[in-house]
Amino acid sequence: MTRDQFIQATSRLTMGESTLEIAEGVLVDGKSQSDYARAKQITRGAVSQIVGRVWKIHLKALNIPDKFVEVTAILPEHQAFIVKQWEKEAQRSGK
Repeated sequence: MTRDQFIQATSRLTMGESTLEIAEGVLVDGKSQSDYARAKQITRGAVSQIVGRVWKIHLKALNIPDKFVEVTAILPEHQAFIVKQWEKEAQRSGK
């Protein structure tokens, strides 16, 4: 998730500063949920709920069809090309 997408997703939420820090750290910066749980002395489940709340709003804003999921991956160039082709094909046939 980009920082702009994060800002958009959280703009209407009432969340404390620490909660926003956790969600942004995991969703934007790619930090570990477990690391935040240890650092904030909360359960991993609590961190997961925080992240899930923001992620759900983000997906709703993207208007992703049922049975579709957004995937982020780092791949070799030739594999990334193939995945992008799959995405185009799915967009044509899935909506």
